[in-house]
Amino acid sequence: MANAASGMAVVDECKLKFLELKAKRNYRFIIFRIDGQQVVVEKLGSPEENYDDFSNSLPANECRYAVYDFDFTTVENCQKSKIFFIAWSPDSSSVRMKMVYASSKDRFKRELDGIQVELQATDPSEMSFDIIKSRAL
Repeated sequence: MANAASGMAVVDECKLKFLELKAKRNYRFIIFRIDGQQVVVEKLGSPEENYDDFSNSLPANECRYAVYDFDFTTVENCQKSKIFFIAWSPDSSSVRMKMVYASSKDRFKRELDGIQVELQATDPSEMSFDIIKSRAL
């Protein structure tokens, strides 16, 4: 299933691991990268890992897609969870890499049914824990 616009295919493992995160909560986060002409799973974060572990797993000068399962408590004291899709595109990455990731993002995101919040970040301050928390509430 290649994307006509970018020629990008999504490996089944991406969808399967996302479903496990969503339904079984086996992972706290998943980091995806484009390898050749396909999107593949790069790293799976265990449920014990936290937001710092996640943000430290993103490379400083390469683009990535990521999904993060954010748990929080509402003002009514209810436990909730939101699944974030983060398009990580640091300023220091190459123009070509940014273009490939940007052109494939919507097609890839459509494969992951259940994304609740989308975030685009070009440096760590744009996806700080406070921003994640404010977007979840």
